Parts: sequence; structure tokens; C-alpha cells
Amino acid sequence: MRLTPRLGLRLVLVLVLLSLLWLRLVPRLMHHGSARNGNDLAVTRPLNQPGGGPAPAEAYPVYSALYQTPSDEPLAFAAASQTDIPQVGTSCLKPTTPDERQLADAFQAANTQSHSWQPQFTIPQGYRVLTPSETAQARACLQAHDRTSSACAPYSQARHVRFLGVPGFDATHTHALVSVIKSCGGFCGSGGVFEVEKSGDTWKRLPTTDFTRDCSWAY
Repeated sequence: MRLTPRLGLRLVLVLVLLSLLWLRLVPRLMHHGSARNGNDLAVTRPLNQPGGGPAPAEAYPVYSALYQTPSDEPLAFAAASQTDIPQVGTSCLKPTTPDERQLADAFQAANTQSHSWQPQFTIPQGYRVLTPSETAQARACLQAHDRTSSACAPYSQARHVRFLGVPGFDATHTHALVSVIKSCGGFCGSGGVFEVEKSGDTWKRLPTTDFTRDCSWAY
């Protein structure tokens, strides 16, 4: 069969279509394959599931210590705990020592379910704990940059809604992993998981190491 220009063009188009289909299907097949093999933590060990009950009392001093310096905006915390470690494949946490592995496991276990925060923080500048409906409304107002409507008036000075993860403590309860997400709308914000250490009667953030270096993000 003689290859005419028209037939050649058709063959090229078919090859291009096959290539596009391959590029679209391969990532999905790899993702489903990793899930079947138990390698995708978002499938095998999901976080923030409902039913966790109240946040533990020992979590409040940790976050209270981190907000002793006044913020340049009103503090608004979502009542439902939430963390957002990237889990497509493996966790962003990279533990290399027994102590780090203990913290990573404790943090995962503490945030398997979502817990409810109460207004029990000790923060000098004051704060609000938003119910789920208030959280949704505040985020919608931030997303729309609406500071004037009656529905958004209570949040007119806020620039973020903060979502706190439940700390994962080590065996001595002198080190912990914590998580803060600062949401300024549907696809606007930043977050991270970092390590803290108890110093005397308070807590302080430790310098970032390879253990948590990949656990900071913006979107």
C-alpha cells in the first residue's frame, strides 16, 4: 500500500491521540496500583475522619504558647481540628530516628479523626472559635473578598481562618508535632507541620530539620 499524504496525516493524528490517552491513563493506573499495594496513605490511613470527640486538654497549652506574640489580624480558629499533610504516596514527614518515628506515628494517630476545639486557649490578644457553619461562612467571605455584606460583617477584619491539627506527643510529652493551616478562601492559604519542644512550663517551636522540611506548603 502506497502511503499518501492524507493517509500519513491520519496515522500521525491517530498516534497523537493514542499518546494523549496514554499520558492521561498511566498516572491513574499508577495511583490505583499504589493504593492496591497499600502505598497511598490517603487511602490506607486517611486523616480528619469524623467522630473524634473533644480535643485533648494537653493540646491547648501547646497552641496557646505559639500565639503569645500578638498577631496583626484577629485570630479565628475552626472548631473542627484538621491537618493537611500531603499523603499522595507517602507522608511528607521523613523520620530517620526512633524518636522521629514515634512522633510521626503519634501525629498520624492523633489526627486520624477530627476533634472539636473549645475556647480554652490562653491567648492574650483574644480569639474566636468558629462553628462549622461559621467557618464555612468566613471562608466564603474571604474567598469573595466581601467585607461589607451583613453576612460577612463579623469577619470583616479577618484575613485567615486557622485550622489546627491535634498535637502528636512523644512518650515523655516534652516534644510534639503540630499543624497549622491558614486558609484565606477555597484555594488560598498556607500550612505546615512542625516540631515543638516543652521548655520549662511552656512550648516553643524548634528549627526546621529534614524531618519536617517537606511539610510546608502554599496554595
